[in-house]
Amino acid sequence: MNRLLVTLLAAFDAVITAAVGLVAALAPLTVLWVIGFSGGVDWGALWPAAARLWQLGHLVPLHVTLPAEYLAVTGIPEDAAQFALSLAPLAFAGFSALAGARSGARAARAGAGLFGVASGAFVFAAIAVLVRLSSGNPVAAIFTWQAVLAPALVFVVPALIAAVVVAWRVGDDGPVDAVRPRLGQHGEAAAAATGLGVAIAGLLGVGALLVVVGLVIRGGEVVALYEAAHVDVVGAIVFTLGQLAYLPNLAVWGMAFAAGPGFAIGVGTNVSPAGTSLGVIPGIPILGIVPETFSFWMLLTILAVIAVGFLAGWAARARLGNVGAAPRLAVLAAITVLGGAAAALLSVVASGSVGPGRLAVVGPDPGPVALAVGLEIGVGVAIALLTPARHTPQTEWETYVPAERAFVPAAIPFDHDVPATDTPSAGDIPPTADAGDTIPLELDFGDDARAEPRPRPPVD
Repeated sequence: MNRLLVTLLAAFDAVITAAVGLVAALAPLTVLWVIGFSGGVDWGALWPAAARLWQLGHLVPLHVTLPAEYLAVTGIPEDAAQFALSLAPLAFAGFSALAGARSGARAARAGAGLFGVASGAFVFAAIAVLVRLSSGNPVAAIFTWQAVLAPALVFVVPALIAAVVVAWRVGDDGPVDAVRPRLGQHGEAAAAATGLGVAIAGLLGVGALLVVVGLVIRGGEVVALYEAAHVDVVGAIVFTLGQLAYLPNLAVWGMAFAAGPGFAIGVGTNVSPAGTSLGVIPGIPILGIVPETFSFWMLLTILAVIAVGFLAGWAARARLGNVGAAPRLAVLAAITVLGGAAAALLSVVASGSVGPGRLAVVGPDPGPVALAVGLEIGVGVAIALLTPARHTPQTEWETYVPAERAFVPAAIPFDHDVPATDTPSAGDIPPTADAGDTIPLELDFGDDARAEPRPRPPVD
């Protein structure tokens, strides 16, 4: 495909992705504006709030300064008037990352991966600049470089990774094809990438499964917190949409819980399989799934992480085939280290601050999570990669037969007399034959068999 066309399509992808995210941030605020204010307030006043929500969802920390009037009405002390809000609703970043990966993969299939990635990154960064310049907000301040760089990285990094993966598979007649032969003769890089992808998907799947189990077991606590909030239908809908935006964060928290280190909901708190230590936490309904007591069965979640490692190792071994120990050890080290690094990165983006004081620390600690995930994933991968392969015993019909011992129909031994007869025999066998003579094997199927082949009738 023409490089110019690929560049334009990638730019269009970036525009659509940013527009969908901004509309998703603006839509619930518009509903509140219509129902709560009945159009008495200028609709344009919603744009700064929607822009800040979109920027927060793309990992841009907000520096909140509450006005004095608000402090007087709510009774909040002055020392809590300024705080950082950095716990990002990862639903926004997740959507942009998936769209970026799709755009990069499509550009690579068209043979212009680098051009597509560069175009998408430039356009997404330009949109981030426009959002920053058009959304002055005295309550929630941001740094301009963060407001531009963070959204652009959220889009371009997955796009670049997807473009490289596709170019690795189909070739690009460029840098990927030049580097590929140097990264192992047995496909170690491809096997490690496959195992790493399975490991990351499996870890997030385990975390999401724990969230679902928590909702099933402690659904009554969630409903009670909704009732205690005393909100109307519109407020409940907006409240629920806000919590849905944080569902990817909860999946990462579930991953950290399954691995062992757990996560925090405030300074000095910890929620892990080894025990729960909580103080006063915000009355957000979804936090009702947090277990209040310890159970021995919670420790079995570590086995789920090891099982994910085994699946990752099995997928990598399928790509490696029958190779020696050195390539398998290299793949084991790569999946273990990169799996721990990926868990640390997910912990960083899924944690942050939600308020002043003790609420400045919310989410998993990246260091312990990376160490625990790396060790547990490594155990599962080692079991799959280093276990001796099972050899299927060779059956009799699969045994090799030398050519000189193969059956060649040449002659049939004839060891008895054939009585003379006037009836023609098949193959014109002589009327008499001595014992030990041989005769050629010629089968006679009648005159029709010796006739010339007949042409086939035409097919309509």
